[in-house]
Amino acid sequence: MRTTLLLLLLVGLGSTPCAAVEPPAWKAGVASVVITPKTNMWMAGYASRTNTSQGKFHDLHAKALVLEDAHGTRMVMVTLDLIGVPQALRHALERRAREQWKLAPEHLLLNASHTHSGPEFRVGRLPGWPDFQPSPLSDQYGAQLEAQLAKLIGDALKALAPARVSYASARCGFAMNRRLPTPTGYANSPNPEGPVDHAVPVLRVDDPAGKLRAVVFGYACHNTTLALYKFCGDYAGFAQQTLEAAHPGVTALFMAGCGGDQNPYPRGTVELAEHHGRTLALAVEAALLPKPTPLTGKLKGAYATVNLDYATPPSREEFARRAQSKDRYEAQHARHMLARIERDGALPASYPCPVQVLRLGKELTLIALGGETVVDYSLRLKKELAGAGAAVWVAGYSNDVMGYIPSTRVLLEGGYEAGGAMRYSATHPGPWSATLETRLIGRIHELHDQLRRD
Repeated sequence: MRTTLLLLLLVGLGSTPCAAVEPPAWKAGVASVVITPKTNMWMAGYASRTNTSQGKFHDLHAKALVLEDAHGTRMVMVTLDLIGVPQALRHALERRAREQWKLAPEHLLLNASHTHSGPEFRVGRLPGWPDFQPSPLSDQYGAQLEAQLAKLIGDALKALAPARVSYASARCGFAMNRRLPTPTGYANSPNPEGPVDHAVPVLRVDDPAGKLRAVVFGYACHNTTLALYKFCGDYAGFAQQTLEAAHPGVTALFMAGCGGDQNPYPRGTVELAEHHGRTLALAVEAALLPKPTPLTGKLKGAYATVNLDYATPPSREEFARRAQSKDRYEAQHARHMLARIERDGALPASYPCPVQVLRLGKELTLIALGGETVVDYSLRLKKELAGAGAAVWVAGYSNDVMGYIPSTRVLLEGGYEAGGAMRYSATHPGPWSATLETRLIGRIHELHDQLRRD
């Protein structure tokens, strides 16, 4: 018996110190900055607005999370309480990150919450009123934002410290498909029979002692409970507020999913936005309850642009006819296209859409797609990549938000997301070609396979 007790004591003495001093394999740094405009200005998202903002319900934020693996490879996630990420902003921050911090472009991810209660500052789009003239405030805001985000990334890098990083998930149910089939086409209305993705993926960052430092969470739903005249992060902003209030000192970051054809229901009031925010925050809390999956291994990233072809556009003569339309949006779009033909000699044949694949250790694959991707992309990619041995998280609204990205199904069905929204754009001559989904999915698979081989 004495021999057995001695052996147990020796085992205990030998194993306990090792477990206590085992260093985390990761480092993490997080930072946050207020990006609410300091003055009233035109708001983004709804062409029907007729006036500038009138104050705020709460502040808009940009937040950055930096992860560093045991080999010193770094990845930066930046989330924004804004309508989208302009292509020019992505390029500018990519250049700064490479020059200042030697950060590879494939390791920089920008994601917008797509709130329709933020400022209008995007390049290549004008609000829908024909007599609208862009305000210098938009240009000033964009320039200031670039500087703020560069500092934000730097602050998150300075905050790097040992951390434990893990993954979990839960579900949330207020999103509903908004493409309702009717005898005259697809209406923007609740469709309880349409496809949805209610998953709430959660990335958890703890300090070495197990205290929560940051949480990144996603959801596939338009951030459009509100259509008022005050700045607000909508349900995603309220969800972040709720989590940070419940966990003092923790930074909560929202990453928009493939919610191009999903709406929060019911909608229309601040109370409903707050309610949806609390509901999503409770789903995140549920994900934090069970033991999460620790992330192990290396950080890897791959980034590319896919040239998405447009369908054959109308002729110059047809655009000239449309420019006389009594529909002000159709007429405005036609005038934009005629001006581009006059300036460039022809309309563009394609648009470069960004796609990004990140491997966070062996356990999590994060796919980030540009544009307002519909839910079919999330459902398809999670199904097709499920056999690779890692959880799959699919985000939309990333790196460039230039318009809707329909699936082949949605493109063939028609409606707003399929091409109807193009008439509000000064960038796109018309709907995408039917090759759209095949090209995007094919490129994602190529990048995914490349990272598995590396």
